[in-house]
Amino acid sequence: MLRYSFVALTASFALTATLSAQTKQQGKKKDKELPAQVELAPHEAAKIFTDETPVAFTLTANYDRLRHDRKEDAPWRWASLTVADSAEGNIELPLKVRTRGIWRLNQCDLPPLRLDFVKSTVKQTEFAKLDKPKLVMHCRDNDEYEQYILQEFQLYRIYNLLTQYSNRVRLARVTYADSGSGKVIARRWAFLEEEPAAVAYRVGGVLVKQKGAGPSDLEPNADALFALFQYFIGNTDWSVNGLHNVEVIDTQLGYVPVAYDFDFSGAVNTRYATVDPRLPIHRVRDRLYRGYCVPLESYPPAYALFNAKRDSIYALYRDSLGQLIKGDRVKETLEYFDDFYRTINDPRVAKHEIEDRCLGGGR
Repeated sequence: MLRYSFVALTASFALTATLSAQTKQQGKKKDKELPAQVELAPHEAAKIFTDETPVAFTLTANYDRLRHDRKEDAPWRWASLTVADSAEGNIELPLKVRTRGIWRLNQCDLPPLRLDFVKSTVKQTEFAKLDKPKLVMHCRDNDEYEQYILQEFQLYRIYNLLTQYSNRVRLARVTYADSGSGKVIARRWAFLEEEPAAVAYRVGGVLVKQKGAGPSDLEPNADALFALFQYFIGNTDWSVNGLHNVEVIDTQLGYVPVAYDFDFSGAVNTRYATVDPRLPIHRVRDRLYRGYCVPLESYPPAYALFNAKRDSIYALYRDSLGQLIKGDRVKETLEYFDDFYRTINDPRVAKHEIEDRCLGGGR
């Protein structure tokens, strides 16, 4: 089943005047709350995203009710999160949860969740300053689907190595306790994901919600890196123009695209991942460059950055978090990355597979 009908495959369109107007209006609204110089200043990430040590907690909710919340405008439901504290023992934090997603909302045993903490109760905890983060969790309660979570988590870590314009993540060992039955229904790996507005705030930018971004609207170097990352992980399930699995941030550099949601990528290679039949590939492991056309001089710095970070990227699969991935998945993933590096380090192949396949008009 396809999750999305792509807005444009062979053409792209410039941002309309509405985009500029909306962005300026967003800035004006914020100016009433914060001084202009604060608005443009970078900020620290929320505390939860400043440490890589996995956090463990119990999330108690009425999961039977949540399983029936399959609509996009599902209501918030009360829940609680219990986390161990070295000084006070277990601390129970009230919060609300809501189902989210598109494909997973209707396909998973338990739909993925968004969390909304009661701000006054988390000020002195590592959950402080979170703005309705996503909890990216297993779709099926088995080891295979849990491994998909760990594999996708690794891709966010790689993206963080390459650019600050990426969502921070924190691995979590979550115990899911049902408030109705009082029973534990699952205990699996998941991860918390930094919200798009929080990414924009951290880098000193403004989140843009207007669709329609084309190649002439985006900062070319950031755009080239963004699209090359999607190619690196073998992801075609995105659209800048349609803001599908993409956010756009208005920064001092210009408009910067940010990628998220990688479970349909070739690097994760889930059993449920599919390719849009209109694309000239048949498997998610087949790479296809779908980035906008940028000036030719924007590609070499992106290639150079990937080469400079290669050892650090591969090292992520040898550290304590990467070692949570079992079986041959690490070997297969690194071999998949090897193929990417062969492409970008052969000028003839890179031109044919990447630079000549760009979308959106001439340079």
